[in-house]
Amino acid sequence: MDKVVEEVEKVKKEWDETYKKTQEHIEAIADYGKSARAKEENNSLARLNGIAQDGLALLSSFLFTLDLLAPQLPSEPEVQSTRALLQSSKTLTQNLRLNLRNANLQAKANLRKAAQEERELLLGGGEESTVRRRNLQTKAGMTSAAESITESLRRTRQLMVQEVERNTSTLMTLGRYFFLPLSLSTLMMNLLSFYLYFNFKWYYIVFLFGVCEIYLKTDKNV
Repeated sequence: MDKVVEEVEKVKKEWDETYKKTQEHIEAIADYGKSARAKEENNSLARLNGIAQDGLALLSSFLFTLDLLAPQLPSEPEVQSTRALLQSSKTLTQNLRLNLRNANLQAKANLRKAAQEERELLLGGGEESTVRRRNLQTKAGMTSAAESITESLRRTRQLMVQEVERNTSTLMTLGRYFFLPLSLSTLMMNLLSFYLYFNFKWYYIVFLFGVCEIYLKTDKNV
């Protein structure tokens, strides 16, 4: 088989598969708002629209490739057949774009209807309304708690960064001072005086003491 013919057949197959998948996603958009809430949260309207738009772009790319390949086919009947297929495929693609717009309008209508039913249910009486209100309150409370934890972590991180920046220069000076050829007992006394004077955290002092002890041992070996 001619290479151009093989490539044309390949493009036709890929176009058909992409068309079916895109059509399925557009149908899912039209049904959005009717199915279970948990399922919709995993497949949001924005995500479905993104997939559908990608599919339409891919279809247009296949048609562009097919348009380039058609004149290179070995026989005139094949050229005419491919061009006719190209025109019908362009029409189908345009129809899909129109269907996508209509599907989004339908999804918005579904969401408005679902929101109205939700309000009526919450305002109504009975056990189901009570359970629904409790679920909404619990979800709102969990969201508020998560936001509070996130904000607390952010503030803690800022305080840690500020503390490190505030003590960095002093620690560097302290480190250079302790690398003088002093005895271990003298170093301990100096550490204590720096702790009392600068009000360092105890773990800074422990860390520097360990560094100085290693230095003294190394200095003796040398």
